Amino acid sequence: MPDPVGALSYAEAGVDIEAGERAVARIRPLAAATARPEVIGTIGGFGGCFAVPAGYRQPVLVATTDGVGTKMQVARALGRFGTIGVDLVAMCVDDLVCAGAEPLFLLDYLAVGRLDPDQVEQIVSGIADGCRQAGCTLLGGEMAEHPGVLADGDVDVAGFAVGVVEADRRLGPEQVRAGDVLVGLLSPGLRSNGYSLARRVLLGGGDEGLGGPAWPGASRTLGDELLVPSVIYAPAVMELLQVVAPGVVHGIAHVTGGGIPGNLVRIVPADLDAVVDVQRWEVPRIFAEIRRRGPVTDDEMAAVFNLGLGMVLAVAPDVAETAVASLAGSGHRAAVVGHVAEGTGQVQIRGRW
Repeated sequence: MPDPVGALSYAEAGVDIEAGERAVARIRPLAAATARPEVIGTIGGFGGCFAVPAGYRQPVLVATTDGVGTKMQVARALGRFGTIGVDLVAMCVDDLVCAGAEPLFLLDYLAVGRLDPDQVEQIVSGIADGCRQAGCTLLGGEMAEHPGVLADGDVDVAGFAVGVVEADRRLGPEQVRAGDVLVGLLSPGLRSNGYSLARRVLLGGGDEGLGGPAWPGASRTLGDELLVPSVIYAPAVMELLQVVAPGVVHGIAHVTGGGIPGNLVRIVPADLDAVVDVQRWEVPRIFAEIRRRGPVTDDEMAAVFNLGLGMVLAVAPDVAETAVASLAGSGHRAAVVGHVAEGTGQVQIRGRW
């Protein structure tokens, strides 16, 4: 039967299958470069296959999912997508390690208004970089064009990660006890949280100020500051868990949306409090700039932003110095930032910055 005159194609409706095939061809080697020995098969099937690593007596799988929030809008405004994938991996794998789980693999989901192979390659290149840093495999993913729903140039990304931990070494709030020392892993910037408030304060709803200095006298632009990639802590924490005796790291909190109080409370039992002294570490300048220009109250800053702590570990007092040294040996600045005391399940933030 001949095609009707003026027949409509999928491409004319806004979905370019050929562009999708070109994008897949570009990202296939990026994913392959992250493969661990447990990967079964190659990317491109309907599902990724991964064998449980050998040596576990009673393996427990841990799964997480996350995105990068409105940090993506900063990347889009600047046309710089090379590190946004690192942020995505960090948000996922650093949640896994809070249970003591070793990250195994990650799947990504990319939604766009119009598929641009160059843009996709930048994003997935960052994801592959993050996976290499985390020691996990980019096992597969999905790209979806949403014409009529997302505008040309619009893009969002989500990640789904799986890790494994021995059942009797899984971490949780039930192990945290009074007298524990809180060790904080320092973060150089906002990671991927609080960007809606940061953009409102620093950019006033537009993007024109991204090319200006991050603050008066700053040597780099606001855009550079807001695109500082999230540090991936998981390998350093896994190394620490191997260095110290089992049972001396009691809890781990990944400081993401909700700030220090909203995340640290997730590992605090109902009869204890976590007491954090904000003067124990240097709060990065960008947070003072947001507070000043808002203006934003200290309580609101603490409830939204990490204030320079990307992760907090509750450890036995006699291993606190060992923990700081081990983390430093893995290339991460760390400091004792507080302690756990009798209480009512709260997080107390003390001191001024």
